[in-house]
Amino acid sequence: MAPGIIADDSAVITSKKSEFSPLYSVNNEELQAKAEKFLGYYGTKYSKDVICGTKDLHVYTASGRKVLDFTSGQMSCLLGHGHPEIVKVIADHAASLDHLFSGMISPPVISLAERLCNLLPQGLDTAFFLSTGGESNEAAIKMAKIFTGKFEIVGLGASWHGVTAQALGTQYHYGRKGQGPLMPGMLMLPQPNAYRSVFRRADGSYDWEAEMEYGWRLIDMQSCGSLAACIVECIQSSAGMHVLPPGYLAALKKQCEKRGMLLIVDEAQTGVGRCGDIMAIAHEGVTPDILTLSKTLGNGLPLSAVVTSTEIRDVCAERDYCFFTTHVNDPLPAAVGDKVLEIVVRDGLVEHSRAMGKVLHEGLLSLKEKYGCIGDVRGRGLMAGVEIVEDRETKTPALPLGKAIGDRAYELGLWANLSSHPSFGGAFRIAPPITITKEQLLCGLQILEEAFASTPGTMPL
Repeated sequence: MAPGIIADDSAVITSKKSEFSPLYSVNNEELQAKAEKFLGYYGTKYSKDVICGTKDLHVYTASGRKVLDFTSGQMSCLLGHGHPEIVKVIADHAASLDHLFSGMISPPVISLAERLCNLLPQGLDTAFFLSTGGESNEAAIKMAKIFTGKFEIVGLGASWHGVTAQALGTQYHYGRKGQGPLMPGMLMLPQPNAYRSVFRRADGSYDWEAEMEYGWRLIDMQSCGSLAACIVECIQSSAGMHVLPPGYLAALKKQCEKRGMLLIVDEAQTGVGRCGDIMAIAHEGVTPDILTLSKTLGNGLPLSAVVTSTEIRDVCAERDYCFFTTHVNDPLPAAVGDKVLEIVVRDGLVEHSRAMGKVLHEGLLSLKEKYGCIGDVRGRGLMAGVEIVEDRETKTPALPLGKAIGDRAYELGLWANLSSHPSFGGAFRIAPPITITKEQLLCGLQILEEAFASTPGTMPL
């Protein structure tokens, strides 16, 4: 057990039947067989357990096991599973105000737009709402093209913005191959990877300024003179939780302004308090031209947002901008998003996330001091990455070892997603709900330490 880590017995995960009654009572093997026969493939292998229930910070398996969820579902359940106020909002709106014609508006949509824009800096003054993060990025890229009259879009290496056409075109990470030409005019800056970048100063520190300058020289050489926008994540989660270096976002905005481009910031995972600020852009004091939100805003329901200035909204309206979808501005998910923002502000969860983030990172750095297979610990607030390597000097990824540690943690009762595909870098991505207590957090860290201690090859120091 790491120094200072005290497990809360009430939070310890066991393989016994839990006190919570899952929604479904099923036979795991029977359902797995049906899944193999009837379910299609969308890019990942399914987990070995069928999940039959969720509650608070836990998922419940068909065999009755209770597992601590350290990834908030798909990095989305910001307030935990089954939050009673969210449940009530869903029930009330399912009964009386669920879905409308896309040209109609409703009180929860107007309230969410007002509440969201009032939490953001001036220049992010208008919003509309869609379903997924990829959809919001698609809408933002189209908006940038129509506003600027140009078509080239710059993204960062190792980025993840979605799987629709334009979002995928700016995604230099995974999912690009095997489908022929992608969208034209998509260009890439080098990934700002402080752990692995070859751009180093004489003292060995990461020289992101030189790397950025080099990247923009390449962009300018490739461009046909139609640079419209650059899209960026403040923390590249799917790439392994890489945080933009201090000053990077401000420098990026200057580069965009120099070329008459818009800056789009994708806060799918970093937004709404996750990183210890209401939005990650607040950490650097940078206001983008367009902000996209998803995941955390809906607490696991399909809800995303595109937020921009009044000027960009009005110019795009004059130029016949269209992103008219079946579920644009739907009242039920909007009501959920409005309640999420209300709870986050009311309950001081931004400050709580910042405080719990310190506990999380202290615990992970303590693990790094004990196990040589941990090459790097990074992140901010309640977002953290733990990269597993064969050797700290060579930094060679240790994907099989990382998988073994992740499997062992799951056996012990902790779900901490390992980005196991080679393009992901073999890093654990940790992002528990920001409602997590210190006791629950320490319990999870204890389980993670036990997983390292009981997995061969972790190189205890």
